[in-house]
Order: sequence, then structure tokens, then C-alpha cells
Amino acid sequence: MEYENMVALVSRTGRHLQRYDNGLRQVVGCIPYRYKDRINTLPCLDEDAYEVLVISPQRKGKGMLFPKGGWEIDETIEAAALRETIEEAGVVGDIECKLGTWNFGSMRSGNACEGHMFPLLVKEELDCWPEMNIRQRHWISIGEAREVCVKGWMMEALELLASRLTRQSRQSKVGMFPGTECGSQGILMPLRCGRQMLPPPPSNSAEEA
Repeated sequence: MEYENMVALVSRTGRHLQRYDNGLRQVVGCIPYRYKDRINTLPCLDEDAYEVLVISPQRKGKGMLFPKGGWEIDETIEAAALRETIEEAGVVGDIECKLGTWNFGSMRSGNACEGHMFPLLVKEELDCWPEMNIRQRHWISIGEAREVCVKGWMMEALELLASRLTRQSRQSKVGMFPGTECGSQGILMPLRCGRQMLPPPPSNSAEEA
């Protein structure tokens, strides 16, 4: 589905198209993220090189959330995740491989839910989006997100994203500089070479022969 068509939509309402699986309401969402610096010059990246986008709850309350909502029967799981992110957070980008699936209970409806979360590498922030008048959005560090995220299952998804981003960035950087590895502080270092086994010296009898 084209971004332009999705942005033109108002937020979907109602549950008549809601998807269920074994009695569990299917919920999808994204953790939008970006690089702090558009041009990365660090040899290796740790989680401090990234920011994530959080949004305020629809109802007044403490803490922040990541965009998510119901997966409906007329859309793919990726299209649903992107739609919910556009509706609630007003950003678009590239959806990456799913982080995981979590079971939780909805405090609002009391229904049992199954949630699916994806990373979204943000490419564009919209000036206008369907829920701009009822939600606030903020770019914060991954460390700050740990402090304000109020949903335990979203926190687990955040930890998986942080681990994935750090691992992928270190692997890609090492690939650019053969013969190196990333140290614990994200600094490229020469690979540690093992001891080489030297051949034994020739025996006296061999020399005499």
C-alpha cells in the first residue's frame, strides 16, 4: 500500500474487521528508530547511536508507548503495523524483520491479546497525521525509553531491538575492515591471533645425512 494512500486515511475505528487467533485479539505495532547522526562516522555503533520514537497514551496517564493497534482481516501484518504507526505516530519508513510475539491482557477492554512488534527505520516524519491532536511524540534514547515505557512486553521488544541493532552494526563495521573486531567499547581492534605452532628443528642425524 502506498504511503500517500495510507496517510489520507483517518484512524480506523470499530472491531468488525478485527482479526482473532484462538480467541486472542491480534495486535501489531512498531518501534520507530533512527540514527542520531544522519552520517555515521563511528567505527562501531552501540545503542547510544540510535533514538526511538515514543508516543503518549490516548487516555491521560503516566508513561509512554510505542505505536500499536488491531490487525484487521483485510490487510497483511506488515501493512497493519505500518498503518498503526502512521495513524498514531505520524512516521513512515522501512519495516524490518519481526522482533517477536507476546501474549498480554488489554487493560482497556479486558481481552486477551497477542502482540507482534516490528522495527521501523524511519525515513519521513509527517507534519499532519490522524491522531496528532490526541497524542504527543518524542524522540528519545534507548536508555530513556527503558525508563518511560510502561508496558512490560514492549520493554522486552525494545531490548531485542537494542541487541539486534548493536550486533548488526558491529558485524557490518568489522566486514568493512578485515582483520579487526569490535571491542567492548565499540572500538575497532586487531584480531587476536593464536599462537602459531612452529615445526620442530631438524635432528642432528638429519643434518649429518
